Amino acid sequence: MKIVVLDGYTLNPGDLNWKGLEAFGQCKVYDRTSLIDVEETISRIGGAEIVFTNKTPMPKEVFDRCPEIKFVGVLATGYNVVDVNAAGEKGIPVANIPTYGTAAVGQFAIALLLEICHHIGHHSQAVQEGRWETNNDWCFWDYPLIELDGKKIGIIGYGRIGQTTGRIAQALGMKVLAYDAYKNPALESKTCEYVNLEKLLAESDVIALHCPLFPETEGIINKDSIAKMKDEVIILNNSRGPLIVEQDLTDALNSGKVAAAGLDVVSTEPIRGDNPLLKAKNCFITPHISWASKESRQRLMDIAVNNLKEFLSGNPVNVVNK
Repeated sequence: MKIVVLDGYTLNPGDLNWKGLEAFGQCKVYDRTSLIDVEETISRIGGAEIVFTNKTPMPKEVFDRCPEIKFVGVLATGYNVVDVNAAGEKGIPVANIPTYGTAAVGQFAIALLLEICHHIGHHSQAVQEGRWETNNDWCFWDYPLIELDGKKIGIIGYGRIGQTTGRIAQALGMKVLAYDAYKNPALESKTCEYVNLEKLLAESDVIALHCPLFPETEGIINKDSIAKMKDEVIILNNSRGPLIVEQDLTDALNSGKVAAAGLDVVSTEPIRGDNPLLKAKNCFITPHISWASKESRQRLMDIAVNNLKEFLSGNPVNVVNK
């Protein structure tokens, strides 16, 4: 059996291994494959029966010209890079990787928040530059330091990841205002309640986005919703970039309506040089790494191997084009 991994570097830059997949047959791993040259994709797949991709597109043409494909594994949760309908028409299951990064993404959301509250990176660099050594006082700080105890965090999307962020926030003394289409009453307590979106926007000191990108959630953070928020609110997004209208958030940051934003995702990735958020005040942007702890990536690898194992046994799991 021939197995091809089109873009394996992001998942495994060298600290994991591919032995799980290699156990099933001849496995060729490419670090990267062109995102725009479909001919390169087709050439690399060749006669492979099993194809894994992370962000390399697999449009209909790939399935038309690579008739040996029997299974596609997406090395991520999102699977929009694959034409799942074209695959389905040919009887090819496409399996994704759900739930692998729940702990890592929730932790990262709080990491963004804590960096905003304390500017630890900045102050550490200031010490390295000698500013503490030469300071007239025994301490100094360049930004207001924020205590989270007693504040409210509104979490838009209270599924597995939202709940993880909520548990950590409650441990810090915050009260969670949760907004989700599906409510679990067992999660409600003195420090966690489900609310409607209007209440969440009006009362939250911090707003965290953990919802999927659907037509109804695209641009959910915009000039109108921001106008309903508290002055000097903090906004976090390590879910999907298009949940935010970026020019509207930029304007709100530069005016001071929004005190700060912590973002691990943007509308176009990698980020473009003309993204307005690059010129916004108090905007912390990281390069979509919430998911990327070694532990999280190992879970992803293990699930990918199991997806293939179950397919070969005749019981495919995590199939997105049933």
